Amino acid sequence: MKQILFFSLVIIAFSFAPQKKSKIIFFGDSITELGVKDKPYKGYILQLDSISKAEKKGEEYDFIGSGISANKVYDLYLRLEEDVLSKNPDVVVIYVGVNDVWHKTLLGTGTDADKFEKFYLAILKKLKDKNIKAILCTPAVVGEKTDMSNSLDGDLNRYSNIIRDIAKKNNLPLIDLRQNFLEYIKDNNPNNQEKNILTYDKVHLNTKGNQFVAELMWKAIKKM
Repeated sequence: MKQILFFSLVIIAFSFAPQKKSKIIFFGDSITELGVKDKPYKGYILQLDSISKAEKKGEEYDFIGSGISANKVYDLYLRLEEDVLSKNPDVVVIYVGVNDVWHKTLLGTGTDADKFEKFYLAILKKLKDKNIKAILCTPAVVGEKTDMSNSLDGDLNRYSNIIRDIAKKNNLPLIDLRQNFLEYIKDNNPNNQEKNILTYDKVHLNTKGNQFVAELMWKAIKKM
């Protein structure tokens, strides 16, 4: 009888023990830096947190933003140890590529496609060595025109294809923001505007854009 009582108490104790949260780091550039801020719009990481709580999953996840403005893939590689690995995350969502493309034209400091792939693979190797899961994201847009007349559409498609191939070859989950943005804009931009559909400046997310990204990421996270 005492043994039964003892094991019953143990079961009850474990039932009320705090559950270990899955630590998820969002690793990227200014889009992710803004992801944890309320202004100018409620960021996608904050919205993710709200979605998880609304679905009674808030106690299961710890969402952490690690975005720095103007970062490209090699910047992520250089700060990987301090900003990601040292925090021992369970999952890292890699959201990079816009500046690697955009800054080639804007500042002349972008990333060539072959180097982009090498740095991306190097990041994934370091994560794999630490048994950290990765979710990959394609870069979304630099301009929201629907007729493929945005000046960087071609390069964005090329770099997105690199990420898609990496995800496929390494059997990693992919959030194809590029494809999802193009489909949404095609259906919701009848006047062929270059911004103000999912972005407020052709790149950074407005309220709808943050919500759109948060919902896509939430679907991927729940599958992990």
